[in-house]
Amino acid sequence: MQWTGEGLIIGVRRHGETGVIAEVMVEGRGRHLGLVRGGRSTKFAAALQAGNSVQLTWRARLEEHLGTFALEVTDSRAADLIASRTRLYAAQLLCDHLRLLPERDPHDRLLGLVIRLLDATDDEALGAALARFELTLLEELGFGLDLMSCAVTGVTTGLTHVSPKTGRAVSLAAAAPYLDRLFPLPAFLVDREAQPQEGDVPAAFALTGYFLDRHVWIPRAIDPPPTRDPLVDILAGRL
Repeated sequence: MQWTGEGLIIGVRRHGETGVIAEVMVEGRGRHLGLVRGGRSTKFAAALQAGNSVQLTWRARLEEHLGTFALEVTDSRAADLIASRTRLYAAQLLCDHLRLLPERDPHDRLLGLVIRLLDATDDEALGAALARFELTLLEELGFGLDLMSCAVTGVTTGLTHVSPKTGRAVSLAAAAPYLDRLFPLPAFLVDREAQPQEGDVPAAFALTGYFLDRHVWIPRAIDPPPTRDPLVDILAGRL
């Protein structure tokens, strides 16, 4: 078995004395693992960094085998990411999120979003883009929120809160008696033209984080990515 493709390195772990297992998000093939022989050598040190794009060839005797990767870097982003704490944390968070996806299940929409975020240079817009990405991630994992209409009245405007029980939006009038039990819904999550206001980015991350915790992290008995909380603090101006 053999195929070639373009992918994004999202993780690497040691294997044996000299090799590594590279985890790559591949267009049309999803999250794919492969052995890189000699991957711990200085030759591969710069190439096998999360956030780099690669052209790769995967080979195995059978489709279900781990297989091996031969790869060549096509876009070395890692050095630029290291120069900015904000972008580095964002890259690590995005790669951790992609590692939640089922192995070999294509998610080209998420891959494209991640590459655009990694290549973006506008740190001011990064918080809103990352929060929108987490909404999309929930959707791709099968736990999407319904933010299109009010769960109580059915109206499609004036949506201000989200129910933690149903993941559905609620209008201000319907939410009024229960404000202490609902999540605020920042306008930029439902209106692409809206700009985040003060406090909106942390509120958006609180919303997506609650549902990621409920549907993904707790059921899988894993911790949230360690860079997530510090990144939210940076984006909110608290660090």
